[in-house]
Amino acid sequence: MHSYFSQFSPNMYFATTMLLLTLAYISINFFSLHSRTKNQNYNLPPGPSRFTIMLNVFELGKKPQYSLAKFSKIHGPIMHLKLGQISTIVISSAEVAQEVLQTHDILFSNRTIPQAVAVLDHDYFSLPFMPVCDLWRDLRKICKNQLFSSQTLDASHALRCKKLQELLSDIEKSSLIGEAVDVGRAAFKTSLNFLSNTFFSMDFVNSAGETDEYKGIVENLVRAIGTPNLVDFFPVFKMIDPQGIRGISATYVEKLLQIIDSYIGKRLKLREEKDYVTNNDMLDNLLNISQENGQKMDNTKIKHLFLDLFVAGTDTTSYTIERAMAELIHNPHAMSKAKEELQEIIGIGNTIEESDIIKLPYLQAIVKETLRLHPSAPLLLPRKAKIDVTIQGYTIPQGAQVLINKWAMGRNPKIWDNPTLFSPERFLGSEINFKGHDFQLTPFGSGRRICPGMPLAIRMLHTMLGSLINFFDWKLENGDSDIGQPLRAIPVKVNKEQIL
Repeated sequence: MHSYFSQFSPNMYFATTMLLLTLAYISINFFSLHSRTKNQNYNLPPGPSRFTIMLNVFELGKKPQYSLAKFSKIHGPIMHLKLGQISTIVISSAEVAQEVLQTHDILFSNRTIPQAVAVLDHDYFSLPFMPVCDLWRDLRKICKNQLFSSQTLDASHALRCKKLQELLSDIEKSSLIGEAVDVGRAAFKTSLNFLSNTFFSMDFVNSAGETDEYKGIVENLVRAIGTPNLVDFFPVFKMIDPQGIRGISATYVEKLLQIIDSYIGKRLKLREEKDYVTNNDMLDNLLNISQENGQKMDNTKIKHLFLDLFVAGTDTTSYTIERAMAELIHNPHAMSKAKEELQEIIGIGNTIEESDIIKLPYLQAIVKETLRLHPSAPLLLPRKAKIDVTIQGYTIPQGAQVLINKWAMGRNPKIWDNPTLFSPERFLGSEINFKGHDFQLTPFGSGRRICPGMPLAIRMLHTMLGSLINFFDWKLENGDSDIGQPLRAIPVKVNKEQIL
């Protein structure tokens, strides 16, 4: 998940940073002897000193991928940092990432679990964070074979098409009065209803107020999880939760679990009726599994699984759509090429089906280029070394957390020509994809821990983005603006008779 630390209030940011500085100083003086003794036989990778880390603590807290990329230019593609009591290894090259994610995948398959995730037993049931175990294997198998199989997703295709048409209808209303659209909010609403219909055969949100409420819950939870937390680096402070992050996270996890639990309860009552007709959605599939084998899937596991899927699916999809649209609006040539392809293959103003994606290579290239420049999880989720592992001649000590800096790899001139340039053309005719085998582009992760919802995400990203391009022209509300800012743009509906 990408970091939202910069969105905290200035006072909270200042207080947090001062605390980080203070405890960084404590760590230098009180933990350095312990560190030297423990690691004296390790050939650890090079990395910045504790003092350098302390001097850069502001930037590390705000946008860690930037600072870590800067450090990697000095220390190399595999670095060691001592963050508090935690040894952290940062990988910034595709070759070294392949060793972690593929060659030694089994030795790095577990996660370090942030304190913000360890609330209301979520760390025990969270598919992204739980250790590799029988439950994890059962959940992965259910996701692969039933929830996100081609057959299951094809069966819920019509529901997603309906939600897409509603998105286009909402935007058309804005176009008629020249009203700017908050692209991130519109994408979030559609993503959430895509998922809620795929999972529950119903909308979660209808009004702008409901959208903002759910968006606030998800963003606050993601912000809590993405914020550098002193407790994660200094476990001694676990009991006092000095930044209040555990409490914030627990509040929003509880809200989501209560919402999901209420829908599960309603469905269970409906299933007791004699004339009940199954929806064949994900909830019915999971409840069927629960009835057949409650040990593999009970209501508690279902609730926590849906929580993970909703948070990850809405946050990452809406973020990627917003960034893709911002890049296209700022790059008229790429927007024009996308429209030309859609006009030729689909027809201007015609509906894009999920089966059309394979016929739209330039649209696919736009999504790849957006994920390269703007990965929603710039450091992926942290992994943890099961044992001491040797990589590139260096020792990765047991228990060290390992971060893959995808943001740095996406902007590395040794991997990409003109890496800061938005150029979908670089992927035309290329065999590179984001399905976990090309390690210079793994926004969904790779190996055992690859995102199980990727098949649905691919469908959602391409059809939503393609429709926004094919049905409307777009202009910025206030002229030129930074690509990293929230995107507000005015849509102009394209006539089917219009010829580019």
